[in-house]
Amino acid sequence: MEARWGAAVRLLVLVRTWWLVAGQVQYSVPEEAKVGTVVGRLAQELGVGDAEARRLRVVWQGRRAGVEVSGASGALVVSSRVDREELCGKSAPCSLRLELLQERPLRVFHVELEVTDINDNAPLFPAARKNISLPENSPPGSRFPLEGASDADVGANAQLSYTLSPSEHFALDLDKLNEGNIVPDLVLRKPLDRETMPVHQLVLTASDEGRPSLTGTMELLITVLDANDIAPQFNQSVYKVQLLENATEGTLIVRVNATDSDEGSNSEVTYRATNFIPPSGRDVISVNPQTGEIELKGALDFEEVSVFDFRIEATDKGWPPLSGHCKVLLEVLDVNDNAPEVWVTSLSVPVSEDASVGTVVALLSVSDRDSGANGRVQCSVWPSWPFVLESRFPGSFSLVLREALDRERVREYEVEVRAEDGGKPPLRARRVVRVPVCDVNDNAPAFSQAVYTVLVRENNAAGAEVARVWARDPDEAENGRVRYSLWEGGAGGASVAAVGWRPASSYVSVDGESGRVWAVQALDYEELQVLQFEVRAVDAGEPALVGNATVQLFVVDENDNAPVLLPAAGGAPGLDPFLGSPVEEVPGPNSETLWAWAAWGPGAGQVVAKIRAVDADSGYNAWLRYEVLEPRGKGPFRVGVYSGEVSTARALEEADGPRQRLVIVVRDHGEPPRSATATLSVSLVEGGEKALSGSSSSVPGVLLPSESGAAAGMASASTNVWLVVSICAVSSVFVLALVLYGASRCAPRAAVLSGPAAATLVCASEVGSWSYSQRQSRSLCVADGAGKSDLMVFSPNLPPPPPPPPSVPAAKDTSQAEPSSLLDTVSAPPFSSFHPPLLGCPPTCAFLSLLSGFSYLRGQAVL
Repeated sequence: MEARWGAAVRLLVLVRTWWLVAGQVQYSVPEEAKVGTVVGRLAQELGVGDAEARRLRVVWQGRRAGVEVSGASGALVVSSRVDREELCGKSAPCSLRLELLQERPLRVFHVELEVTDINDNAPLFPAARKNISLPENSPPGSRFPLEGASDADVGANAQLSYTLSPSEHFALDLDKLNEGNIVPDLVLRKPLDRETMPVHQLVLTASDEGRPSLTGTMELLITVLDANDIAPQFNQSVYKVQLLENATEGTLIVRVNATDSDEGSNSEVTYRATNFIPPSGRDVISVNPQTGEIELKGALDFEEVSVFDFRIEATDKGWPPLSGHCKVLLEVLDVNDNAPEVWVTSLSVPVSEDASVGTVVALLSVSDRDSGANGRVQCSVWPSWPFVLESRFPGSFSLVLREALDRERVREYEVEVRAEDGGKPPLRARRVVRVPVCDVNDNAPAFSQAVYTVLVRENNAAGAEVARVWARDPDEAENGRVRYSLWEGGAGGASVAAVGWRPASSYVSVDGESGRVWAVQALDYEELQVLQFEVRAVDAGEPALVGNATVQLFVVDENDNAPVLLPAAGGAPGLDPFLGSPVEEVPGPNSETLWAWAAWGPGAGQVVAKIRAVDADSGYNAWLRYEVLEPRGKGPFRVGVYSGEVSTARALEEADGPRQRLVIVVRDHGEPPRSATATLSVSLVEGGEKALSGSSSSVPGVLLPSESGAAAGMASASTNVWLVVSICAVSSVFVLALVLYGASRCAPRAAVLSGPAAATLVCASEVGSWSYSQRQSRSLCVADGAGKSDLMVFSPNLPPPPPPPPSVPAAKDTSQAEPSSLLDTVSAPPFSSFHPPLLGCPPTCAFLSLLSGFSYLRGQAVL
């Protein structure tokens, strides 16, 4: 006995374990169970543990079944009256699918609860009494159908049997209908005799097969009538009809027809419906008593009743009236008239944007009251990203994350769960689930542009705003709050010629809240032209993310520097070559007195001097223009507008006097323009005197042709020899001049000639102009490769050069000659070159030429 009991226990444990593995638990409870009856130990069988702590509860999708989960014990107990007939009607078995939701952690269990039937409903006849009229001439074997009883129970509790009280004339015959229903027929066993017994009283008893068995009774009052011996006959005993459940009221179901062979009123037939199974058929079906047309008078519902079974009785108008009967079987066809229903049983929101793929967001349940294909439901989710529906059990779905979220792209999702059945046409249901997304710090601040280019004028006020940068962080709250700073670790430095590298913070500062870049000090273009630094944007998230932007600040030059005249190579005042007295410079910051010599005789274009000036500014502000301020009008000299070369405008004559004073102004092209003036004293001498004087003096601010250093050294070494030779030469030339004087009276005067010496190739960085920034000046190079600084060579005997290139913006005076851009020919006439002009020259002229040569030798001796 113990072995059998152990085997039974193991079998029970095996069954329970199989149900747990399958994910579903089955319980059974009899209807009308007492409140508090334990249906099953859920917590133990499901392995939940503490059901109250894990918040285990029953989720209802429709009518409540009267059971709940006990929070203390975790058992499934009866909480209210359980009536199987109310829950399932005639359906057998009565199986309810319950969903158990565990919230900590989120899990769902499925429990199938079967409500078993008890015999709590007795058979019930439609009426307590039935009156039957039978003609006395009814033949034995005549059948008279009776209305059967109905039992609300199912199974054996609804299987009915009938008994009739004892009678010698009548017996009971049972007719089995569809679905096992039994309808009793009253059968005449012996001819009737109205005179002997006009009324028969019988009792029909219906008993079910329940334990204990319940019964119901109906009294039969049979009246025996006379004469009308032929009953109406239907053309068919059974009428089977199919009708869609959406048929409208008044629809003709079927037309029955019964005939009576009698004549007169005994052949006139009327119709009525009886024996409705289920009894609710009386409310939806009507029979026209005259025509036998059966019509629909109410709405059909396949989900409530799928088959109506009833009888049609045809009665003639004879006396006594006779009846004939037929059966009508109305099958209701299902129509897809019930849309699916969707419930959200659990929702876990908001969802973090870094949630992993596969996270369950919501649990949903779907059902459809239709049957067959009309009740098969398919679900989908729209939009199809980033969520997907997964189903492990019919009617149960999980909304699962299948793609990574990005709150900056979508802050909240409106997920529409769409359910569609398989009917034609299909019906649909929708349920919107709102899924907000919570933010994480996954976006670094991003500047509106990677490089900011800013132009700032120099001499700006300290504290002035020079730029404004802006970075956007699409995160929210603290994750999107940005602070700005100047990053010294990147390109945050500036190269300054005077002080070397300096940090960018010594020039600019960045406001941490607004991103405003303001100047710490006034900027000086001559000190700093370009400042490049980086600005960092850091959010307040954890961990903080960083974005960078480069700011290129270009300082725009202003005309805040006047032109400055450059001194001569010696840097000391020169000597007047004609008077031999020192020359004093004119005082003033932008004024300087310079000396130069010009020879009589040569035509226009003789370069006598070159004014050198520089401007610390750049561009137009450093582009210099030279003008003759005094004398005004048409003087004998002119100056190159952009080269600064002073040259003769015409051939000089003795009438111009021994000395010319020029005031030359140097202006830049800035707004407003700034200027400097130079006073140039030009001594007018013969050509030979000029050559001698130019080789023996140094004049500030003026460049003149000179002999090479080797020739000067040789002259200095043999001063006495040169003195003797010069005296002899002067005497010889004087005698020769007297001899030739007479011949010159008859010969035509020869032109003054000057033989050029060998040309020297020089390379200049600018087109004959000193009007460029001192910072950007380049060294000139001579042909032999020796580096020279700021060297200019003049060729007064060469023809005027072509005009400057079109890159010079300002127009020049076409009447003034400009020097060659890159090549100049140096004319260094030796002392012998002064001899040809003596031919045909008057004695005074020859004497002055000799005197000039003597002065040249004297200067060589001094050197």
